[in-house]
Amino acid sequence: MVFRWSSPEARCLLLSLLLLAFWEEGSGQLHYSVPEEAKHGTFVGRIAQDLGLELAELVPRLFRLASKDRGDLLEVNLQNGILFVNSRIDREELCGRSVECSIHLEVIVDRPLQVFHVEVEVKDINDNPPMFSVKEQKLSIPESRLLDSRFPLEGASDADVGENAMLTYKLSPNEFFILDIIKTKDKDKFPVLVLRKLLDREENPQLKLLLTATDGGKPEFTGSVSLLILVLDANDNAPVFDRPVYEVKMYENQANQTLVIWLNASDADEGINKEMMYSFSSLVPPMVRRKFQINERTGEIKVNDAIDFEDSNAYEILVDVTDKGNPPMVGHCTVLVELLDENDNSPEVVVTSLSLPVKEDALVGTVIALISVSDQDSGSNGQVTCSLTPHGPFKLVSTYKNYYSLVLDSVLDRESVSGFELVVTARDGGSPSLWATASVSVEVADVNDNAPAFPQPEYTVFVKENNPPGCHIFTVSAQDADTQENAQVSYSLVERRVGERALSSYVSVHGESGKVYALQPLDHEELELLQFQVSARDAGVPPLGSNVTLLVFVLDENDNAPALLTPPAGSAGGAVTELVPRSVGAGHVVAKVRAVDADSGYNAWLSYELQPTAGGGRSLFRVGLYTGEISTTRALDEADPSRQSLLVLVRDHGEPPLTATATVLVSLTESGQAQKVSSRALAGSAVQEAALVDVNVYLIIAICAVSSLLVLTLLLYTALRCSAPPSEGECGPGKPRLVCSSAVGSWSYSQQRGQRVCSGEGPPKTDLMAFSPSLPPCPVVEVEVEDQSVEGNQSRKVGCYIFIFVFCVVNIFSHRIFSNIYLRIFLFFEYRLYSNVPSNTFVI
Repeated sequence: MVFRWSSPEARCLLLSLLLLAFWEEGSGQLHYSVPEEAKHGTFVGRIAQDLGLELAELVPRLFRLASKDRGDLLEVNLQNGILFVNSRIDREELCGRSVECSIHLEVIVDRPLQVFHVEVEVKDINDNPPMFSVKEQKLSIPESRLLDSRFPLEGASDADVGENAMLTYKLSPNEFFILDIIKTKDKDKFPVLVLRKLLDREENPQLKLLLTATDGGKPEFTGSVSLLILVLDANDNAPVFDRPVYEVKMYENQANQTLVIWLNASDADEGINKEMMYSFSSLVPPMVRRKFQINERTGEIKVNDAIDFEDSNAYEILVDVTDKGNPPMVGHCTVLVELLDENDNSPEVVVTSLSLPVKEDALVGTVIALISVSDQDSGSNGQVTCSLTPHGPFKLVSTYKNYYSLVLDSVLDRESVSGFELVVTARDGGSPSLWATASVSVEVADVNDNAPAFPQPEYTVFVKENNPPGCHIFTVSAQDADTQENAQVSYSLVERRVGERALSSYVSVHGESGKVYALQPLDHEELELLQFQVSARDAGVPPLGSNVTLLVFVLDENDNAPALLTPPAGSAGGAVTELVPRSVGAGHVVAKVRAVDADSGYNAWLSYELQPTAGGGRSLFRVGLYTGEISTTRALDEADPSRQSLLVLVRDHGEPPLTATATVLVSLTESGQAQKVSSRALAGSAVQEAALVDVNVYLIIAICAVSSLLVLTLLLYTALRCSAPPSEGECGPGKPRLVCSSAVGSWSYSQQRGQRVCSGEGPPKTDLMAFSPSLPPCPVVEVEVEDQSVEGNQSRKVGCYIFIFVFCVVNIFSHRIFSNIYLRIFLFFEYRLYSNVPSNTFVI
């Protein structure tokens, strides 16, 4: 495939290769050039394409230019990515007489953050003509001057640089003078008049010439000055300096009256024509006259004002020496003073913040700020290095020359450190070095990285039953280590079902304070333990949360009176009627009152009292305090009334105690009457005699079977009770129990610790609850109660279930005597299992 270099494709390819090579050579810096005085909208370069950025991402990524110089001179069209001229660019105004002139741009794009450096060179155009400082230069030349005498002229100046400032001079045609050019080390040119024909004042007292200066630009510009030459009569010899040009080097910031140079001139004349006076030429600018002074008699040039390398690094002083002849004659020389730089300027630090505050989850390498440093000195005095203190999680990265980026070097944690005070120190390479600092405050912004935390995972709360609706029972509180909305905690219930009802029908929690309220009165008989969770959630995005468990124990109150068991069918008016032979002795059980209480603990502990009646039955009968059995106190006699009405009061041990009453009617009968009653009963049932014989046979069989079952049950129950292995060794502390004690007989709660009861004959018992009347009543407070061990009670539960089953069978198929015997045998074995309990301990 053959390319034609004149084709557009070939030119584009060549341009791309050149840009690529230029990019690699500039270490990531783009270089463009634009002529000064370019019109608004002039194309500079396709900056987006050259930086490898897509046009569609310029606006979303916040593409922008930053410049510490003149940021409004250039602009970028975000639609096509072209860099164009935005306002007038004057190279002379921007860079003065400097040969190199460029605009430094920083291109910044976000998401992710990137910083590019672009140098736009401003090229000079020939827009300034040569200028002379005066419109007319006057020269006084004696007619006696010899041929080839030289008379220096003030040259023109051009604000442009390069070829546009290369001046050529031309003198108007005349017969007396020609023009010669003197070149200095700085490649400047000074015009000098050279006398080619002797002057005759009488013939030509004055001459008018025109000096024209032309620059090297295209198109070229010219400037001119009039030369008025006055021809003087008399003095033949003019003073002459040792050298036409003197060069002096000295450091800046010299003190006043410091000697710069001592000029020396000589005159070949004699007498007064040899006496000379030194002075600055009329062409010396006022600014130079202020900086330096000359001694007119000795020719000493001294410093008269502050001289600063940064203001001007060189001075050109034209000096005249004039004799006192008549007419006086003048000699000329040029003194070039070159200033040497000293380290007298501290560095300057400019910080441009980009991403403040910094989120604590910012990635390592995130650019926090851009830092630029500068120093007006030159050479090593202007070479600046930067350092960061303290280092911490940040570091400085050099991006280009005197430009740095403050980047994140490690992860942040606002909960540990919420802010940093950084100091950027810039130090130059002078001796001694000078330095400057700049402070950067970096605030760490919070993110939601901490969930609300409760002090403990579970709380135990005790609430008395029958509480008023809406009462406050507990307050949960969670703390969040974050700030602002990330630390705003709200509370809510974790909804679940409690039986057939929703949890929210029992309790509620205030969303802000965390206070837990009981919405309805709680009933211990219906619900002993209410277990639920409260959730704490912050307001962050996304929100974080945690849960806490509440164990609400409903404490029993004495709100149920004792209830009497239903009297047998046929009893009159709910009273129990018992027939008692008069032949019974003392201690004979005539009846038994049974009552139950729906409460628990002391509130369900019942006692029985026999109330005095009008019949005086109180002295004849007594009732068991805790059994409810009514028995005779003495043997009956004929004098005792035949009908006795007993009133039994059943009382619980609650505060205040609740009571119930039962009426027992006792009929005293003679033995013969009892037999007669029995005979009549037998005679009345003669018809059923055959059936009764069959029933008795079945009864005997049932009694034998139940007796066998009784023995088997006792053996099985004893084996289960004694063979259950302890869960925690033979002896030792058991799990905490809820111990209730009261000196006045009411229930109260305290946090005690149950102990295993150990005996030498059998395993330790863990299902005891002891009550000590010496302990003070415990206030109802929020304490932690651990559940009882399940393993230690399994054997007892099995035995109790078997006992209940057999007891029911005995009551159904046998006489009450057998059931009583069975009950007493069971209680005896149960007591034997606890025979090692101290005598002063009450055992339930």
